[in-house]
Amino acid sequence: MVLDHAVAELDSLMKRIEGRFTRAEPRGRAGEYVSGLTAGLERKNGWTLAERAGESTPDGMQRLLRAADWDVDGVRDDVRDYVVEHLGDPAAVLAGDETGFLKKGLKSAGVQRQYSGTAGRTENCQIGVFLAYASRHGHALIDRELYVPESWTADRARCRDAGMPEDVEFATKPRQMIAMLERALVAEVPFAWFTADEAYGQAGYLRDWCEDHDVFYVMATRCDQRVSTRADRVARADDLVAEFGERTWQRLSVGAGAHGPREYDWARRQIDGTWKTGRGHWLLARRALTPNSKGELEIAYYLCYGPAATRLVDLAWTAGSRWHVEEAFQQAKGEAGLDHYQVRKWRAWYAHVTLSMLALAWLAATRTIVAKGDSTTATKA
Repeated sequence: MVLDHAVAELDSLMKRIEGRFTRAEPRGRAGEYVSGLTAGLERKNGWTLAERAGESTPDGMQRLLRAADWDVDGVRDDVRDYVVEHLGDPAAVLAGDETGFLKKGLKSAGVQRQYSGTAGRTENCQIGVFLAYASRHGHALIDRELYVPESWTADRARCRDAGMPEDVEFATKPRQMIAMLERALVAEVPFAWFTADEAYGQAGYLRDWCEDHDVFYVMATRCDQRVSTRADRVARADDLVAEFGERTWQRLSVGAGAHGPREYDWARRQIDGTWKTGRGHWLLARRALTPNSKGELEIAYYLCYGPAATRLVDLAWTAGSRWHVEEAFQQAKGEAGLDHYQVRKWRAWYAHVTLSMLALAWLAATRTIVAKGDSTTATKA
């Protein structure tokens, strides 16, 4: 019964995007590609996906990614709308983050030696910047951009060899995040908060953009972030938090983790910011419950903007929601072949990643549909 639901839902989703294809052949091959991404294959590349589809060579699958006539960004938008349809909730959180794709050689679009949080070190890799949607119904990836280092955009010949459009210019990762948030706002995606790690939280222009568009945020920052208090005092974030009395801290759970409830001590104080009626700014701190190897209780710091009546638990819950994008990456790589591609060209990267996001969205929607069905059955019983 569950399998029947899943197959029917995938058929419905593929029918939803069929208008993005001008010909039947790539449309049918896209269905085979997505089915292969979610199949139990050890590797999900052009060869294995082609073999599963009964094709003797990977040429067709590679052509689907590199050159077939279909609207890749249009499918991206369809994926986003599909996720909202199944997981949508006004209380949802948008979570931004990046993930690395280890590569060999120097020809893959945007590749260079750069820090990869996935590897935890500097590696030869591509970096993808993503926006995830997380609600009480589940989570999925709804947008993506390939980060292209300045060393690439300064070398137009290299960009052309990788198939990059002439108008692609250098954009920082926070700028790419702004572009994705803009698309979410234009599409009227329902959400309450945006969250991201310190690579984005320290970008003042990203915070300014959010405030200009009244996008409420909880973004991580570094301990040495300079913060203005409401008493016109400027100090480091860690110095301000060090002044908190023990009674300021509250122990809160921000959801279930792999090893039980994710509990921390949380505290906040109001800080200065762009004045706007009914809005507030806070410095938020999260303190671990157990000492690290140095005998210290580790503290994480966040800059926040939202409704003046926002509670501490609201800020803490939003900060804790960032794990959804990390889990989405794990699921996309483990269940939908996000990092299994063997392509070098710009367009092929976007095509593969978009189809992987579609596969992940289908898995998330299927889980929700099945869960709702179980709930309905339990209620009737």
